[in-house]
Amino acid sequence: MSKRGYLFFFLLIVTALLINGCGGLKIKIGPESKEPLKEYTLQGTERGKVLVIPVRGFISDSPRKDFLGERASMVQEIVSQLRLAEKDEEIKAVLLEINSPGGSTTASDILYHELTEFKERTKTKIVAGLMDVAASGGYYIALSADRIVAHPTTITGSVGVIIITPKVTGLMDKLGLAVEVNKSGKEKDIGSPFRPSTPEEQKIFQELTDRMGKKFLDLVATQRKMDPAALSSVSTARIYLADEALQMKLVDQIGYLSDAIAAAKEMAGLSKEAKVVVYRREKYSNDNLYNMSSALYSGGSLSLLDLNLSEIVPTLSPGFYYLWAPGAAGN
Repeated sequence: MSKRGYLFFFLLIVTALLINGCGGLKIKIGPESKEPLKEYTLQGTERGKVLVIPVRGFISDSPRKDFLGERASMVQEIVSQLRLAEKDEEIKAVLLEINSPGGSTTASDILYHELTEFKERTKTKIVAGLMDVAASGGYYIALSADRIVAHPTTITGSVGVIIITPKVTGLMDKLGLAVEVNKSGKEKDIGSPFRPSTPEEQKIFQELTDRMGKKFLDLVATQRKMDPAALSSVSTARIYLADEALQMKLVDQIGYLSDAIAAAKEMAGLSKEAKVVVYRREKYSNDNLYNMSSALYSGGSLSLLDLNLSEIVPTLSPGFYYLWAPGAAGN
């Protein structure tokens, strides 16, 4: 860790200690993902449950890294919740609370697959509640739902794929650096950051990108049953506000999380007073539907790892992404 890193860490500790002295908060300096998931009721008293699963930030199957260690990936966390829900016969519906610009193609597809398989095995109803952004991979996951409810200010769409191939050739030229490569085939180092791509390589990348994009678009066409004109617009990978998305049939309803909960209960045949539950690793004070993140304050403890500093601006490795890139900086 650099000197600046140690200084920042020290300031966090001091701040936490000051808060501790005022409010009795505790400092927690370890990964929370080792703690077992526990069920907490947000509202309702009658039998039958709607499970709320937050889907927040960059979608990845890689561990989330903080300056003190690693935490479980989004894929691992969501699948763990689905496995736990499968053991509870009272859970009749799941609400996916989605606030994500997307992520890797593979992680998005894994979550879509896991959700659809869970739904088929358990006959559980799934409702997607779209928040600020549910674009690209965030929308891909929502396609597993029986009903999609968009917040009035939701940005969604971006049905397409992007490939990230960083290049450092200009910087290397300025520094007088070079890289020598021996390869067994002419395309072996395709996408290398140390040289510009050839026209042939750009064509290969575009073909792969088009095929990945078609997979996404075909899924939208199948799940949403859109007319050709709407599908043609969606194929440009543009984003839409909620009212536009409703017209395009990308979503079924515009409403708030309370409306999404009501829809989930109705579809599952549950009482209006059925329980709404979440799985947490710790108890949160004043917990409610809008607790989407790993909050800084958790059951009276200050968890330094919950700052999510490394996820504010995700570092994209070379690869294919179902991602609306402008939205990534805000998560």
